[in-house]
Amino acid sequence: MTELASDERSTTPTVVLVGTLDTKGEEYAFLRERVRAAGLATVLVDVGTGGPPRTAPDVSREEVAAAGGIDLAALTDRGTAVQAMCAAAPVVVRRLHEEGRCQGVLAAGGSGGTAIATAAMRALPLGVPKLVVTTMASGDVSAYVDVSDVVIAPAVTDVAGLNSVSERVLANAAAAMAGMVTAPELPAGERRPVVAATMFGVTTPAVTAAREELERRGYEVLVFHATGTGGRTMESLVRAGSVAGVLDVTTTELADDLVGGVLSAGPDRLEAAGRCGVPQVVSLGALDMVNFGPRDTVPERFAGRNLYVHNAAVTLLRTTPEECAELGRRVGAKLSAATGPVALFVPLRGVSAISGEGGPFSDPAADAALRAGLRETLAPSVELHEVDAHVNDPAFAVAMAARLDEFLSGTSGGGTR
Repeated sequence: MTELASDERSTTPTVVLVGTLDTKGEEYAFLRERVRAAGLATVLVDVGTGGPPRTAPDVSREEVAAAGGIDLAALTDRGTAVQAMCAAAPVVVRRLHEEGRCQGVLAAGGSGGTAIATAAMRALPLGVPKLVVTTMASGDVSAYVDVSDVVIAPAVTDVAGLNSVSERVLANAAAAMAGMVTAPELPAGERRPVVAATMFGVTTPAVTAAREELERRGYEVLVFHATGTGGRTMESLVRAGSVAGVLDVTTTELADDLVGGVLSAGPDRLEAAGRCGVPQVVSLGALDMVNFGPRDTVPERFAGRNLYVHNAAVTLLRTTPEECAELGRRVGAKLSAATGPVALFVPLRGVSAISGEGGPFSDPAADAALRAGLRETLAPSVELHEVDAHVNDPAFAVAMAARLDEFLSGTSGGGTR
């Protein structure tokens, strides 16, 4: 790889450009010029596998392939080539970051180039600026962003040559990256233990009260929206060792995984803290519902079920007693496998804002099945707190926060069964 002079490396922020230079050479030459005009250094990484690069890279495709242990000559079709570079590019970009030669990553391209560049971006820590200008911006970008902080910008025109529109879009992207990279450092605040919490609209009062109580006790609380990506993001931070404890009030993503809703976090949800030995206090927030889009998108197989239109974009499906029993078994099994301290708080008067007495999702039989399923698999090692309260009662939330504080501070406390 091309080396920077030592004085440049130490004083000039560097933006890494990741692109397929066999097809986007002109565009990347323009991006490089705009970034340099902002006073920044650049490292141009070629991840193309077709014809020769149309502008000279600082890191060649051969170097990228070697870093990823890839035989460049064997990449005979586009799909295989994109997959291979998706694996190799992160190795190069992560190495540049570790060497202090990557303060931000900028890219532009279509579906293949975006896949490769964002794979490299996701290899970097949260907070490192990451921006991709892409023709895919108006569609589902979840595969590109995943649980990272990648910023997606629409290309408007195809990334196919320079014109009055593409030049403006690319120039704006370069300026945005320069602004992010050169922004003043945030003032160093007081370092407090970090707690992760999960929230949904229907559990907001509970998490708000718990967050305020934890903050009063000296913790920084990161709240994650339990939309599938939110739960996965939280658990990725747990695995990375970035949080001291977990207040998992809202485990609703498990219901979507079981029934087939649109907000599943995958089958491993509710396992990261247990595997890592991170103290966790858990509840059953919003396990009464499965999430879908607008009413007309709900699969036909759920016709006749209890459906609730939360808003024009979200329709909720009430979980049945049978589904709740299985959810209880899954929660119990996952928590029982935990290697660290864990407490389960069960609200006996409803698990969401719409499942309390008289609510549209009030279903005592389903609630009872949920608790019965829990008891089938819950090990004695898991503290069980059954509380005669609604999940959104402030006292219930404060009790959860207090128990997590006891876990983290090593003070006494215990559970009930």
